[in-house]
Amino acid sequence: MWVYEKKLQYPVRVSKCDPRMAKFLLEQYGGADGELAAALRYLNQRYSIPDKVIGLLTDIGTEEFAHLEMIATMVYKLTKDATPEQLKEAGLGDHYANHDKALFYQNASGVPWTAAYIQAKGDPIADLYEDIAAEEKARATYQWLIDMTDDVDLQDGLKFLREREVIHSLRFREAVELLKEEQGRKKFF
Repeated sequence: MWVYEKKLQYPVRVSKCDPRMAKFLLEQYGGADGELAAALRYLNQRYSIPDKVIGLLTDIGTEEFAHLEMIATMVYKLTKDATPEQLKEAGLGDHYANHDKALFYQNASGVPWTAAYIQAKGDPIADLYEDIAAEEKARATYQWLIDMTDDVDLQDGLKFLREREVIHSLRFREAVELLKEEQGRKKFF
């Protein structure tokens, strides 16, 4: 089903060790509106959506895994040279005590990821509106993350991710219109 290229979707660069920023980025790694939740949401929803939209959910869900890989790389690069004291000062002391510098699916507050983040109603229109909302929340979070760092290299990768969320939202909006038009012809609305 997938072809994996052993390279990131977009280059990830950071200019300095910054465990505080890594902590904030965990929101997009294991948070409710992060990349893991999005990938699993879309790949799950594809089983109960009309055929015309299955490919879209598969494509975007797969791309979300690529974004997850980028976030993981950012967190790794921001913390790889950090001392335990720097991690503690950045609010990652509990994380370090439990996982060293290994990534763990949690949000920026340290709350572990949960399947409760994944929404699937079984109604195509409701699910697609949920997907639009998820993409818009991710876009907003990326903007806030961009605003929180002065690392122009990191900002570059975050801007790429923010723009992909905009494109995903637009594609989901197009899918809603397609399904509404199709259902209108069948007199469902």
